[in-house]
Amino acid sequence: LIIAKRFLGQEFLAWLWYKSDTGDGYVRTDSFGEVELSFMHHMQLESGEGEFQEKITCRGLKAQLHEARTGLILGKKPEQVRMKVVIEEREWYFTLSGGLFEFRNVKIPKNLGLMTGAMEQGATEGNMLIRLDALEEIIRLVNELFVLFLRVRISDDWDREVRLMRDWLMKPS
Repeated sequence: LIIAKRFLGQEFLAWLWYKSDTGDGYVRTDSFGEVELSFMHHMQLESGEGEFQEKITCRGLKAQLHEARTGLILGKKPEQVRMKVVIEEREWYFTLSGGLFEFRNVKIPKNLGLMTGAMEQGATEGNMLIRLDALEEIIRLVNELFVLFLRVRISDDWDREVRLMRDWLMKPS
């Protein structure tokens, strides 16, 4: 079932890139308000299945990724992206896998008020809780963005959205 439905995560990543690029780097959410979202200089695309599966890794300037755009035009799907998310001046950096919604290399915001100095038991536990809260927050945001995507994906507006995404891809970046 996971393999059969992984295309949804891949479509989600493509849609998210489109929304952030056409929204000047911002996506509106219900719970978090305006969220700054940037696709960083790394994206992995794939096409085919089984022994015919091909993967390419694209690197380029932030938000441009010319080779990745060309790959999308040719029918390749984003499987893994490096992202930067800013919520109220707090920055997360992470890699997200579209097929499995797996978070990798998560860097939480630096301005969370972590305790420094002597590493007493309380300070260590407090810092761990602060870090876990930051991880939960970014997961909640991605889940909310996925729900926004699904609402569009199952609506009558999906065909229109696909046309807008194709127009976006064809426009020089």
